[in-house]
Amino acid sequence: MKHMMNNRRAFLSQSLAGIGALSLASQTLLADGNSVVPPKRFIFMHKGNGLLPGSLVPPTFNSKQLEAEQRKDAFVADLDEHELPEWMSPIAEHKQNLTILQGLSGKMCTTGHHTWCSSLGAYKANERLSSIQWATVDFELADLFPSPFHHIELACFPSEGGNSRGNINGIEKGFSARGPQQPNYAFGSPKIALQELFKSVSADQDARVRYELERKVLQFLSEDEASLASHLAGIEHRKVANYADALHDIRLRNGRVEAMGEVIRKHIPQLDAKYLAENLSTVDRQFGLVEVLLSTLISGMTNVVAFTADELGTRYTGLPGIEGESVNLHDVGHGKAIAGVEAPEIREKVRLQHMTLIDRIVTRLKSVPEAGGTMFDNTVLFYLPNNGETHHSKGTEWPFLVLAGENTRLDIRRRYIRLPGYDTEGHKTLGNWYTTILNAYGNSIDHYGALDVALTVDQRGPIEQFIG
Repeated sequence: MKHMMNNRRAFLSQSLAGIGALSLASQTLLADGNSVVPPKRFIFMHKGNGLLPGSLVPPTFNSKQLEAEQRKDAFVADLDEHELPEWMSPIAEHKQNLTILQGLSGKMCTTGHHTWCSSLGAYKANERLSSIQWATVDFELADLFPSPFHHIELACFPSEGGNSRGNINGIEKGFSARGPQQPNYAFGSPKIALQELFKSVSADQDARVRYELERKVLQFLSEDEASLASHLAGIEHRKVANYADALHDIRLRNGRVEAMGEVIRKHIPQLDAKYLAENLSTVDRQFGLVEVLLSTLISGMTNVVAFTADELGTRYTGLPGIEGESVNLHDVGHGKAIAGVEAPEIREKVRLQHMTLIDRIVTRLKSVPEAGGTMFDNTVLFYLPNNGETHHSKGTEWPFLVLAGENTRLDIRRRYIRLPGYDTEGHKTLGNWYTTILNAYGNSIDHYGALDVALTVDQRGPIEQFIG
């Protein structure tokens, strides 16, 4: 472990200058449209309370397609020939970038109410650090396309249960993992994200003083923990070594960010006061976090963002039409009406809000010039449930929406794709899907994720027809 940690630190240290220069160069590209190849970018946006497969079906499917859908038979439809479900209306203008992907399963994950790192790691996980088996797929992609911050996670935490235990405005364990037994941490509010991510370039003198003090503390702690780890063995060594490694990574990250301070200053999000309040609505929280998400991507601080739009314990406020209500998603999952609005309609309102966020992200990235095209040309956004197909999920289906730019390496755009149903010939899992993405973007891993021991069909390797 110590040898691996030292090698990793050496690699990160040697790469610091190069990554900083690459980030600065990418910003030059935005301005002059040069032909230097920009990095690929990935956004993983996930939701709680399941994503009902039937809600993704275009209303214009003919009887043959509807019958195949009902039987879970494999088929492909051209989205150009169909209308999207009403809740997808905010992204209708991006149909040429859209894929509706049905039929993946994820029974190798923890299912039910909460899944923790399962949905992005394709393994069973819970609140214990020991359950984190390896880096989640978003971190694997971040390794392929290095950036100063490596990876950023944002979350609308729940006020009860779930990951944050009620600390909705703080920094808490998210849904991603850096590696075995290494949870990632997410920013729970636009205010805390703005303070922490942009503090190295803050114009506020007090913030600058605090940042300089933090730098000295981090240096001391990093060196002290690394020394302590060298005297320990077994699991205690691993715990302390992981902590020391994380501290060292933060110091390296801060150095890279400082090196591109002028670029970052140009992209500090200018948030309205309502987005910086302590008691902001869920909808405002989401919009504020999206502005932070966009700033970190456009500035080059990161190439990979994970965004938890909501969890099962999120008390939804600000939903259009029922703005004054505090919506309990758990009650909605059990079919309860709220303020006279039936549960299916509330589910649709939530999904519609998510699509409004996605439209804002895609539209903004399409407006930023890059290498003769736009930033979105080099971006893929994945929208998925964090717990499968429904409230008390079983994992037999794990629907996805994918929005991908012109330079995507996945050959799936403008299609509704229904893969073979669970445990039928040709069936595919989350592991196959993530293996496909990693293979397409440069990691030729044989298979990513745990296997579903109940499946009788071959479940290893990528989905070959998806790789462009």
